[in-house]
Amino acid sequence: MTEHIALRPPRHPLPRRAIGYWTARGVAGALPVVAGLAVAYGLAEGARPWLGPALVGVVVAAVAYAAVVPSWRHAVHRWETTGEAVYAVSGWFVREWRVAPLSRVQTVDTVRGPLHRMFGLATVTVTTASAHGPVRLEALDADVAAATARELTDIVRATPGDAT
Repeated sequence: MTEHIALRPPRHPLPRRAIGYWTARGVAGALPVVAGLAVAYGLAEGARPWLGPALVGVVVAAVAYAAVVPSWRHAVHRWETTGEAVYAVSGWFVREWRVAPLSRVQTVDTVRGPLHRMFGLATVTVTTASAHGPVRLEALDADVAAATARELTDIVRATPGDAT
């Protein structure tokens, strides 16, 4: 029996708090670089002719990232789970559609790091036997993520198949 699962747009958008989460994550990633360049600029007078433009460039890039990318990600990312599969769409320039049949699911994990908790979010990772890697449902509402993980675990437990 061949399993047929249709490729279709997932129904659920992410909460608007995901924009703040991605913005904070981007800023947190840029801060060490900006701080390092600023310290080097202050200490190394001979290197200032190139450190100054590098520092300005990194700050401009970080501000541009924070202003554009989180909203863009929010507009693009979608997810859904059904009794048969997990659906996820992501990507900015290259759209990636992922469908993981529940009969192939090996593990369901939920992650809530400090930034996740600050914004009331979590990420559910659905690992399959696929060489393409796990399906990540990023920046879900924390309660929705917990319910989704429980639901997927229950469905996978009851789904016949060997998850390979």
